[in-house]
Amino acid sequence: MSVLICGSLAYDNIMVFPDKFKNHILPDKIHMLNVSFFVPEMRKELGGCAGNIAYNLNLLGGDPVLMATAGKDFAPYAEWMDECGIRRENITIIDDEFTAQAFITTDLDDNQITAFHPGAMNMSHVNRVEDAGKVVLGIISPDGRDGMIQHADQFEEAEIPFIFDPGQGMPMFDGDDLKKFIEQATWVTVNDYEWQMMQERTGWTVEDVAQRVEALIVTKGGEGSSIHCHGKTIEIPSAKPSEISDPTGCGDAYRAGLLYGLRNNMDWEITGRIASLMGAIKIEKHGTQNHFFAKPEFKARYEKEFGSSF
Repeated sequence: MSVLICGSLAYDNIMVFPDKFKNHILPDKIHMLNVSFFVPEMRKELGGCAGNIAYNLNLLGGDPVLMATAGKDFAPYAEWMDECGIRRENITIIDDEFTAQAFITTDLDDNQITAFHPGAMNMSHVNRVEDAGKVVLGIISPDGRDGMIQHADQFEEAEIPFIFDPGQGMPMFDGDDLKKFIEQATWVTVNDYEWQMMQERTGWTVEDVAQRVEALIVTKGGEGSSIHCHGKTIEIPSAKPSEISDPTGCGDAYRAGLLYGLRNNMDWEITGRIASLMGAIKIEKHGTQNHFFAKPEFKARYEKEFGSSF
């Protein structure tokens, strides 16, 4: 039985401006901004939440089924998925759109200017959960608004337990939308910033959410994560990376760890630690799908990090 991952696929175009934006943006001319930045350094990475989660779950030995929409420029991504052995029969190609893309320019102060083109992601609602075949659990990660809403309804109708992971898609939903997602979901996972936004929009406390789902998981970056379930809170320590290269995609790696633990009926202490270690391994590499490990290596590092095995 497989794990269904609903969410986005995207290309991340990352550019470095070898200066500071503030040296080229005149405060008294901000109302008529017209600037050009020379960016001699650029890289194109494969990304999107669903793609990242599937890549990480595949590393752990899971069986991810990826459900997403991509555009007419999807061929390089498809080749990578085939190379990694990730199934893509539930990816729909929208022939007159581009795959979602982010264009990110970073200056020497680590300020960023980002443009995001959703492209085919806006058509995610054309996919249906029931078309994925036999799955035992799933996740709804950031995607097109209609797709997220309809996939939650379809998971509920099919009685398939799923994680609700709103991520950067949170601003698309009001309090009533979020309440419905929570009522439908089996688990909810957010980072600490997203939790504050969810709390403000719904008016619900940790206890309010936790009593409606089997677990509310809140990640806190280098401070670890908290798993609220069955009237108690389990604190998960952060795993120590060998170096910090790029935090982009760490949340997706963490969520792959959650799915792996849930799929294998592991307790929350082990599941949370697997997720934590996944995030640490990802942060050691630039990009979201450039890290790699063999399963025995992961188990050995887990034992060294936490003093126990799984």
